[in-house]
Amino acid sequence: MPEGFHAPDLWLARLVLQRGLGFCYLLAFLVALAQFRPLLGEHGLLPVPRFLARARFRDAPSVFHLRYSDRLLVAVALVGILLSLTVVLGLPDAWPVPLTIATWLVLWALYLSIVNVGQTFYSFGWESLLLEAGFLVAFLGPAWSAVPAPVLWLFRWLLFRVEFGAGLIKLRGDPCWRDLTCLDYHHETQPMPNPLSWYFHRMPRQLHRMEVLGSHFAQLVAPFLLFFPQPIATFAGLFIALTQMWLLLSGNYSWLNLITILLAASALDGAVLGHVLPPGHVSTSVVPWHDGLVLAVTVLLVVLSYQPARNLLAREQLMNASFEPLRLVNTYGAFGSVTRERYEVVIEGTNDERLTPATEWREYEFRGKPGDPKRHPSQWAPYHLRLDWLMWFAALSPAYPPRWFPPFIEKLLRGDAATLRLLRHNPFPEHPPRTLRAVLYRYRFTTWQERRDTGAWWERTRLGDYFPPTRLSA
Repeated sequence: MPEGFHAPDLWLARLVLQRGLGFCYLLAFLVALAQFRPLLGEHGLLPVPRFLARARFRDAPSVFHLRYSDRLLVAVALVGILLSLTVVLGLPDAWPVPLTIATWLVLWALYLSIVNVGQTFYSFGWESLLLEAGFLVAFLGPAWSAVPAPVLWLFRWLLFRVEFGAGLIKLRGDPCWRDLTCLDYHHETQPMPNPLSWYFHRMPRQLHRMEVLGSHFAQLVAPFLLFFPQPIATFAGLFIALTQMWLLLSGNYSWLNLITILLAASALDGAVLGHVLPPGHVSTSVVPWHDGLVLAVTVLLVVLSYQPARNLLAREQLMNASFEPLRLVNTYGAFGSVTRERYEVVIEGTNDERLTPATEWREYEFRGKPGDPKRHPSQWAPYHLRLDWLMWFAALSPAYPPRWFPPFIEKLLRGDAATLRLLRHNPFPEHPPRTLRAVLYRYRFTTWQERRDTGAWWERTRLGDYFPPTRLSA
């Protein structure tokens, strides 16, 4: 192989990527184990068997095309959890190269099988991001082998698309990104605020302008610097990581920010990582066939990069899109438009036989999304609450409830235990309610004075019915 094919100074970057992505896989399979069956299982809101009846394998490759059962889903999730734990614990560091590669590829194939049948509940950009990064990391090799530099460069190319794609979406989208006012609203209207979001929203507006400028630099300038010589590439990687940490502090975005921070490690000089990580043995053991495989994979991914690169330059840029069903090279982006007001769907139930203005309605509480105005926003990321996120999207289009919503109401009317476990509080612990409805509210963060006077984090205004009062048919 030519000089420079191996990068001994990047062995710490490999360590960070392998351990970190193993942890992200662990989270993803834990989420699947806890949430997939009530959302997508045999008796879920969008049952996978119905989806598979109309989906072709070549369009959505998945082991579940052989057959789907909730037992098989549990087995897939448990195998994923077990393999993820071996990676997090560093067990593959001493394994032969073929076994290391196989471990990562099995993780990738199992999670691809879940994502490709997950429909709207798995339509988030960080699913493809985990799969793309999870495929790449398979070819880094165990700790005793030389670090293949092309794979690290491919990680930088992935980071470039994540950041630059998001930056272009913003520039081409909402004018508030250009006049620097988007963050006057975003901390309040983002999908799932966290414990610090209220304080971020209440920062002076000049600081919001600085936040937007920092975002523009991280997404439109720093991505190009990733490919410059050191120490410029390290500066770019650190700046991107810093902005992602800021997002971690201010909101709940599943494992998106964590993976982006991990990707930034591919640009950091080994000496920089050496200041925060313990020293280790740098190996230069070369496995010739592994180098050949890395070269072949690099050529494949460069060829597959044509469509995503072309999309970056397109006027009608696609956001979070995959151009082939294996999700090997994708395009990313978020928040091309920012909502100015926050809407929430609140589900209420009653046991009254007749509905009157005096009817007592009791509210269901979700784990992460806003409900009770006095409840402090919670920190969930990097864990992912899929139902809570979809409830945010549902509130954006009140005239058209999503197709999973009526089945969700029916599950609550039947007191379905698996569905209720997705929620924080069931106001009808003894037996299901007789009637359910969904109400649309406008939410806003309280002011400093309102917080002191009432203790509430939110102030809300009822706008009307989102879903009419509904009972089970006889």
